[in-house]
Amino acid sequence: MAPEKGDPMGFDDIVNKGKELFEQNKERIDDALHSEQAESISDKVLDGAADLAKKVAPDSVDGKIDELRDKADGAIGQ
Repeated sequence: MAPEKGDPMGFDDIVNKGKELFEQNKERIDDALHSEQAESISDKVLDGAADLAKKVAPDSVDGKIDELRDKADGAIGQ
């Protein structure tokens, strides 16, 4: 039963609406996730996380942090 005007949507209604919108826009979502803009954003997030890790971790692990950052970037970019 659909909610009446003014009634809040139930959790299942929200999930189903989300699934419906995803299916309708799947191709556009995929294009957006693989765009240069998305790559730029993910690079900035990974760089920030790596910089933070380098600030709190000993200098001796900076190379490992860079290696992990690059592996994460490769996995995200696929």
